Amino acid sequence: EVLFLEQLNDLSFTVDNRLVILIEHQSTINPNMALRLLMYIGRVYEKMFDKKNLYASKPLKVPLPEFFVLYNGTDEYPDQKTLKLSDLFEKAGDLTASAGIPPAPPSIPPALDLVVKVYNINKGHNKSIIEKCKTLDGYSAFINKVREYQEKTGDKEKAMEMAITYCTNNNILKDFLEANASEVINMLMTEWNTVEALKVREEEGREEGREEGREEKAKEVAKNALAKGLPVNMVSDITGLSVKAIQSLSVQ
Repeated sequence: EVLFLEQLNDLSFTVDNRLVILIEHQSTINPNMALRLLMYIGRVYEKMFDKKNLYASKPLKVPLPEFFVLYNGTDEYPDQKTLKLSDLFEKAGDLTASAGIPPAPPSIPPALDLVVKVYNINKGHNKSIIEKCKTLDGYSAFINKVREYQEKTGDKEKAMEMAITYCTNNNILKDFLEANASEVINMLMTEWNTVEALKVREEEGREEGREEGREEKAKEVAKNALAKGLPVNMVSDITGLSVKAIQSLSVQ
C-alpha cells in the first residue's frame, strides 16, 4: 500500500469463484471511478490467473465482476447513480470521417465498457440497503455524529472524539471503536485533510484562471487605448497594468 498509494482498490473479494466484487469508498464525487476500477480489475484478474493459462486452448472460467462505490461526502448526491466507462470515451467520429470511414451506428455499443453502481450511504439515504448491514448503518451514524459535533465545535479532532464517545455509549460500532479509536481519528483526519487540500487546489486553479482572464482583458483594453493615442501613464491608470507592461504592448 505504501508503494501503490492511490493505485490500490479499497475492497475486493470473490463469491464462490463466480463473482468478483470491487467496492470503493469515496468522500468526494469522482466521475472517473469507472476508469480507476477498470485498472483495479485488471490487476485482480492478473493475480487470479496464471499467465500460462491465458494461452491454453481451453476457455477460462472468469468470475463475473461487479463494481460499487459507497459515497458519504458532504456534497449533494442522489441515492443511487450509475457511472459508465463509455461516458468518458472520446468520440471518434471526426477521426473516421477524415479517413473516409462511415461512423458506426449509435446503436452499436462500444467495444469496452464498465458499469459502476454508486450508493449514497449518508444518513437518510438508501435506508433499505443500510439497514441490512449493521456495520454500514453504524458507520453512517458515526460519520453523521462527527459532522454534527464539528458544526458545533469547529474542531475536527474534538468532533471525532465526541462522536466516538457517543457511539460507544450507544452501542454503535462499540467494539470496533473501543479497539481502534486512535486509528479511526488518524484515518479520518488524513482523509478529510486530503479532501480539503484538493478543494483548495481546485479553487486556486480557478482563481489563477480568472486572474489570467482579467489580465488578458486589461491588455486588450490597453492595446485599444494605445491605438487611440492615449498616453502610457493614463492607460496604466485605466487598466491597472504597469507602465513597463504597457510599453511592451506598444512594441508588439
